Amino acid sequence: MVTQLTQQSYTPSQYLEWEAQAEIRHEFINGETIPIAGGTTNHNELVTNLCVLLKPSLRKQGKRLYSENIRLWIASANVFTYPDVMILEGEPAYYGESQTTVTNPVVIFEVLSDSTRDYDQGRKFNFYRSLETLQEYVLVDQETTTVMNYRRDTSKDWHLTILDDSTEVAQFNSVGVELSLAAIYEGVNF
Repeated sequence: MVTQLTQQSYTPSQYLEWEAQAEIRHEFINGETIPIAGGTTNHNELVTNLCVLLKPSLRKQGKRLYSENIRLWIASANVFTYPDVMILEGEPAYYGESQTTVTNPVVIFEVLSDSTRDYDQGRKFNFYRSLETLQEYVLVDQETTTVMNYRRDTSKDWHLTILDDSTEVAQFNSVGVELSLAAIYEGVNF
């Protein structure tokens, strides 16, 4: 059993030490910890599909693909979070000594749920936009066939493309990969 710290605010090092022993994952936002809810079968199906579909192309390009259990450190926001899927170009830039936390994603995918939708589209996207390496932020809805791709144009300009038909193809330009929505949503039951 994990012993909870009694203080209300944690330093990044206190959080990492505590999180290493925790039974469930937690996000860290400027000193506060927030438990991450468990996923649904649709959520799991979408994350698995994205990983299976993306990995072969990324391997050929020397890019890295990480899912759910690899943490992301966003220094400018004092945030640790666990994106559903991250793509890195080249070698990971680690936070600290361990290989559990990276700092340099090029693309982040989040699978939306009712409980995370507003956070993922709002405050979390604000955190992610501060990452200089991030070029695309992709939201995949688990309740409808909808993929929203925010693509960085300049350091502050982001353009949104919404795909909502299973015959459409999502283009992830920053990593040179295209995926059909039919393939992304294969096995998902609405």
